[in-house]
Amino acid sequence: MTLNPALLGWLLDADPALRWQVERDLAGAPATVWNASRARIAKEGFGAQLLALQDPDGQWAGGAFFPKDFDFQGPEAAEGAGQPWTATTWSLNTLRDWGLESEALAGTAELLAANSRWEYDNLPYWGGEVDCCINAYTLANGAWLGAEVSGIARWFLDHQLSDGGWNCEWVEGATRSSFHSTLNSLKGLLYYEKHGAGTEVHRATRRAGEEYLLQRRLLYTLSTGELVAPWATRFAYPFRWLYSALNAADYFRAAALHDDLAPDPRLAPAISVIRAARRPDGSWLQERRHPGRVWFEVDAPPGEPSKWITFYGSRVLDWWDAAMS
Repeated sequence: MTLNPALLGWLLDADPALRWQVERDLAGAPATVWNASRARIAKEGFGAQLLALQDPDGQWAGGAFFPKDFDFQGPEAAEGAGQPWTATTWSLNTLRDWGLESEALAGTAELLAANSRWEYDNLPYWGGEVDCCINAYTLANGAWLGAEVSGIARWFLDHQLSDGGWNCEWVEGATRSSFHSTLNSLKGLLYYEKHGAGTEVHRATRRAGEEYLLQRRLLYTLSTGELVAPWATRFAYPFRWLYSALNAADYFRAAALHDDLAPDPRLAPAISVIRAARRPDGSWLQERRHPGRVWFEVDAPPGEPSKWITFYGSRVLDWWDAAMS
């Protein structure tokens, strides 16, 4: 798929956190160009704004997964209110996903080791806790920042369920995997591998988790063949922890490129969903905004064209179509 010049120009007219990825993955710009744009993340725009909000102790909002002032019994914790997205783990996830070079956070790993504890049992930050999504984020963030997270990597080997995936509710007795939890776990394991820390055992574990989603063609239950839930076909950026066909397809693109493999044909239904959501002008709409406290908005409101979703959708279709042509 070749983007029309107007659409490409619209995507390039973006914050450095997005622009450098558009230059690299859609515009075919040389590395000198997109690396220069990437270097701007720490100095201007969204990246600089979020960096400036870091606390002196290395955290954001004074907490590991929740802000220090979060009231677990208050209205913000009520069902449907949406969790806050401002604390340390979410801020690190965001900066890492944007492509910030780890040097911009020099010393943060050590500060978090000294000062940050999980809300669950006051456990040390780089040791992880019992939630597989939280552990996946911490595994990736630790690999990025140079923290010692090999214990978390082993944790995923020990907590993979018999059907191949993971479920954050395992501690409550869940024995069947979750689309959300499995995708987040896979992302953490892949990032760990890409930073040279994974072993063949980790890769085999990741491949088994991928098979869980591929058997379900990224969208359907294995028992009935029906769509797993409406959220699977609704696209929103930032992705946060929520599963969608676009979020999953983007992961499988990254995994296939890392493993030097062709796209798995079982991705086809998800690719069709992504393609069907593209508008005639080549853009995709923001379909929802995940509720919850944020530092600042980084994309269009619901119902308007989204540069981020258009980037991800275009990149996935480019990869798929090139391999299938």
